[in-house]
Amino acid sequence: MRILFADEIDRSTVAELQEHGHTCTMEAGLGSDDLPDRITGFHALIVRSTRVTRKTIEAADALELIVRAGAGTNTIDTQAAAELGIYVTNVPGRNAIAVAELTIGLLLAIDRRIADNVAALRAGTWNKKEFSRAEGLYGKTLGIVGLGDIGLAVAERCIALGLVVLGLQRPDRRPDREQQIRALGIRLVEDMDQLLASSDIVSLHVPATDHTRGMVDRRFLGLMRPGAVLLNTSRGELLDGPALLEALETRGLRVGLDVFPDEPTTGVAEYDSELARHPNVVGTHHIGASTEQAQLAIARGVVEIIEAFGQGEIVNCVNLAPTRLGTCTLHVRHFDRVGVLASVFDVLRRANLNVEQMENRIFVGGLAAVATIDVVGEVSAELLGSLAALPHVIHVSALPEEAG
Repeated sequence: MRILFADEIDRSTVAELQEHGHTCTMEAGLGSDDLPDRITGFHALIVRSTRVTRKTIEAADALELIVRAGAGTNTIDTQAAAELGIYVTNVPGRNAIAVAELTIGLLLAIDRRIADNVAALRAGTWNKKEFSRAEGLYGKTLGIVGLGDIGLAVAERCIALGLVVLGLQRPDRRPDREQQIRALGIRLVEDMDQLLASSDIVSLHVPATDHTRGMVDRRFLGLMRPGAVLLNTSRGELLDGPALLEALETRGLRVGLDVFPDEPTTGVAEYDSELARHPNVVGTHHIGASTEQAQLAIARGVVEIIEAFGQGEIVNCVNLAPTRLGTCTLHVRHFDRVGVLASVFDVLRRANLNVEQMENRIFVGGLAAVATIDVVGEVSAELLGSLAALPHVIHVSALPEEAG
């Protein structure tokens, strides 16, 4: 594969992929406006912060795979990629510890006014009387919005500091994740209103989606306790900037931010932000995942995705449809012979049944296989008989989508 790296990544990743026969091109200086003219001929694109727009995707002539070397994919037009059959994948969970560590760092910096301490000392001022005033964290209540890998890593560290941790109940949460939450002793509350009203500290760990963009608005902030702490190390898009500035002035909130609503898209830039300058804000430069440990783990994840793709497996894809589609799923057991599936598809075509997706798995020994085929349309007994009568077909069954 020809692979284009549009952002810096650990050099060991490039070396390992080249050892496996891939051709790697590192152009970390590329911006989103440069990509459309550079993407031609590449089969895979690796990015961290560089935006991948519809223009880039439509300009690609050979692109099959876009890898976000990190968790979020909000900088990639996943819909445009889906329309052209290009996989978008990510590397979730590998930076959880790094982001959690920064979250704890921001919390401690707010409580002990570490940044102000440092600034005063560097300016030649000794003011122990002023900076001795701190509440302390032990026994405080922390509400976490988003109990994914990062949220749980934050919870684990905060519990070790003696905080009480709250989270939101979710009926669709995976059983293993629910078990992790219970094992840590996180208390689950019914809704966001209760979480905000019950917390001394609120920490955000959710992606930027249509549901979460601007969620930290006047109502959200109004439900927080006066003088409470808000932490955001996830996405700047979650914040309603004017509403947050207003709450800083009127409700005495203290805020730790690694991300900002209007932050630069480049690594180095002039940045004049009223929010970042506010004395109640402790800010960092979107560096949550930027530890050597995290970057090495993410780099390893990128290699795993590329290698799996080369073997026909898609790992961590975010723009594929759900596993089961269509109105009926056919299971066709057959001998692994040339032309068997072609004959099956020909029968389906003549019956005007569209194949939504399919998978063909080979059994040990290589003699038999089973094709699982999702189709749209009515599957009649006559059709099943036609499929079963095909040469080298062992057995055919149909399961309506409603029953699956």
